[in-house]
Amino acid sequence: MRGTSSYWQSSVLQSLKPVIDGSQLVTVNEKKISEVASWMAYEEFAKPTGAMLFDFGNDADFLMDLQMVTNTLNLAFTDFDSGVKFQTTYRGVNYSDSEAMMACFHRVISEGIPFFDGRYLESITPEQLHHVFAGNIEIPMFAERLNILHEVGAILAQRYEGKFHNFVRDCSPRLYAEGNGILERLVKEFPRFEDVSDYHGNRVEIYKLAQLGIWGMHLTLMPRGAWALEDAHMLTAFADYIVPVGLRVMGIFEYAPELENQINSLTQVPRDSQAEIEIRAQSLYSIARLTEEINALRPDFEPLLMPQVDFRLWKSYHATHWPHHLTKTIMY
Repeated sequence: MRGTSSYWQSSVLQSLKPVIDGSQLVTVNEKKISEVASWMAYEEFAKPTGAMLFDFGNDADFLMDLQMVTNTLNLAFTDFDSGVKFQTTYRGVNYSDSEAMMACFHRVISEGIPFFDGRYLESITPEQLHHVFAGNIEIPMFAERLNILHEVGAILAQRYEGKFHNFVRDCSPRLYAEGNGILERLVKEFPRFEDVSDYHGNRVEIYKLAQLGIWGMHLTLMPRGAWALEDAHMLTAFADYIVPVGLRVMGIFEYAPELENQINSLTQVPRDSQAEIEIRAQSLYSIARLTEEINALRPDFEPLLMPQVDFRLWKSYHATHWPHHLTKTIMY
C-alpha cells in the first residue's frame, strides 16, 4: 500500500493489505486520487462545533450513551424489497433515514422512556420497540435490531451499570492503547461491533459502526471540553453504501464488468463475498490516500482527518440516484 502518514499503522488500515494487493473486482485509480485532491484541497472543511440535529442537552454522560446506543442501530433504513425509506413525522416535520431515527429518539426522551439504559434494552419487547420507531413502515431489519439491543443491553447491565458512559470512561481515550483503547475494547467486549471479514484466509478489520460511534462522541464532546479522542487521526473512513458511490462517480473506483452490472441491476452483493470485502476495503484505502494527498496541498492548514473527507463524499452522494451496492447486514 502507498502512503507515509502515521495513520497507515492503524490496525484497520494494516489489515487491508491483502485485499488491496489482491483485489480483482475493485480497482483504485491512483491518478484520479491525485486529480480529485488537486481541487478538493481548496474546498472548505468545517470544524466540529458539537451541534446536533436536535437538542439533547449538554450532559456529557448522556451524550456518550446517546452516541453509542445510536450506533448500535445505525444500519439499513431502506426496505430491501420495496426500496421505501423509513420516515417519521415529529413536531410537524417529516424526517427520513438516520435523521428519522434521531427524531424517534428525541421523541422517546420527551416521553420519559429510558431507551439509553442497558437495563431497559436487555428486555425491551417488540411492542416497545415498535413504539420507539413509529413511522411510515416498520423500520428495516426490525428483528435484527431487537436482538442487537438485547445483546448490548445485557452486556451494559452486567458490566457497566447499564450505561455506555461507564464503559467509555473505563477505557483509555485513545483508539489504540495496548489493549485498553476504546476501539480495541469496544470490538472485543461487544460482539455487535466486531465488523470483520475473512478474505482468502486473512482477517480484515473494518469496524464501521464502532469507529463512527467514537467519532460521534469526539465531534459532540470535544467542542464542549467534555471528552476528546487523543488519537483521532487514526480513525479511518466509515465503509458503507454511499462512499463507494462518490468514489465511483469521481472515477477513483473502477469495477469489473460483472460487479458493475450487479450493482447497476440492484442485485444484492452478499455480505462477506469477495466483491463486498473489496468494495469496503478499497473505500477505506482510497479515503486514506485522498486525505493524505489533500493534506499535502494544504501545508499551512490543520491536517484533515479521514472522517472529514469521508463526510465530504457522504453528504454529496447520499441522496444521488447513482446506484449503490446492496448488502443485507447489521454492520452498516
